[in-house]
Amino acid sequence: MRTKEKKVAATVRKPRVNVVTLGCSKNIHDSEVLMGQLKGNRIDVVHESSNIQADDIVVINTCGFIDNAKQESIDTILQFSELKDQGKVNKVIVTGCLSERYKPELRAEISNVDAYFGTNDLPDLLSSIGADYRHELVGERLLTTPSHFSYFKIAEGCNRPCSFCAIPLMRGKHVSKSIDDLVKEAKFLASNGTKELILIAQDLTYYGLDIYGKRNLSDLMRHLSDVEGIDWIRMQYAYPSGFPMDILDVMNERSNICNYLDMPLQHITDNMLKSMRRGIDKQKTIDLVNKIRDKVPDIALRTTLICGYPGETEADFEEMSRWVEDTQFDRLGCFTYSHEEKTHAHTLVDDVPEEVKEYRVEQIMEIQQGISFDKNQEKVGNEYRVLIDKKDGDYFVGRTEYDSPEVDNEVLVNATTDYARVGDFVQVKIDRAEDFDLYGTIVK
Repeated sequence: MRTKEKKVAATVRKPRVNVVTLGCSKNIHDSEVLMGQLKGNRIDVVHESSNIQADDIVVINTCGFIDNAKQESIDTILQFSELKDQGKVNKVIVTGCLSERYKPELRAEISNVDAYFGTNDLPDLLSSIGADYRHELVGERLLTTPSHFSYFKIAEGCNRPCSFCAIPLMRGKHVSKSIDDLVKEAKFLASNGTKELILIAQDLTYYGLDIYGKRNLSDLMRHLSDVEGIDWIRMQYAYPSGFPMDILDVMNERSNICNYLDMPLQHITDNMLKSMRRGIDKQKTIDLVNKIRDKVPDIALRTTLICGYPGETEADFEEMSRWVEDTQFDRLGCFTYSHEEKTHAHTLVDDVPEEVKEYRVEQIMEIQQGISFDKNQEKVGNEYRVLIDKKDGDYFVGRTEYDSPEVDNEVLVNATTDYARVGDFVQVKIDRAEDFDLYGTIVK
């Protein structure tokens, strides 16, 4: 009789967990860590499955950065809470930045969600699902990206005082991960086929100050560069003020560190930079960009800008436009200012009309489109090492070392005449170029 009971108990299936991820690459990383913990607890877990099941536990990892992202998160919560009311899912759990920032308000407004957790509540979230936080799994993740590249978070939180940014409210103060733990994670990823690490944090350049007493990104880069199987290391989200120039020495020393740097500069006029509390002025910004390019002449520089910050005049915008034209960034993104509660800038009057913000973004991106077209034309006839990300219709789609996934240029290779495997590096000769796409042929 006892044997039969054991057999019946063994057939009881734990509810499946369906993780839904919204927002940035940091959220992607956090969802992957959550999924790795669930898998380690022998819980069936999927990522954004469209095959919704009645006994599913849906975990929504939300974004709370700007208005559009917040609205998308709220809409997603409402969508799944309605499915719960209809009996089409079992439980709905909300985590991430929006939940960290607005937990009381969300509980009051969307009360049929089973639980709300913040950005640092992973052990409690796991416990609510019947799982334990397993320390031995630190560094192990279940990737949602293609296995050949991975977002690699080296720190959490931010100590910067930027007036427009709510990240410290949602992510807390800067906390670096140790070099030992990061190398362990990199080795785990490499053993599972990862070839590219995309280093992310709220601010990469602050790395190590809290645990080593100095900016230690260069040392971390050397250790990661030594991990067998890692072919590319890419840096995103470098802060300009206090920029550690020694990371450029490592970039020059190590062939597997991409000549690529994402450094959000936000604006260029002195009055805007001062009000934004960026800790840097126009001339120092210009000097920094020039020094970086002098030290690594082949570097691809990406930046992001904000249009419509409180008090931005037409003269401020025109000065920024001229600077974008003069600086010739390799990659650039531009966003409208979002008036965020509890930030320093929220005390200012949001005085630039929305339509003016949007027009200014369009103008900046039009300038950048022309810059990108000219730079891409210069690539025609040259050969580049390309990492193939996917096959899309009649094309293999890949990237050079100068491009991050999703946001930068893509290299398209005709799949009807050439063959490549996803996740492999191939040598490609560029035959023609458009504003943001390169077309090429694999060199045999």
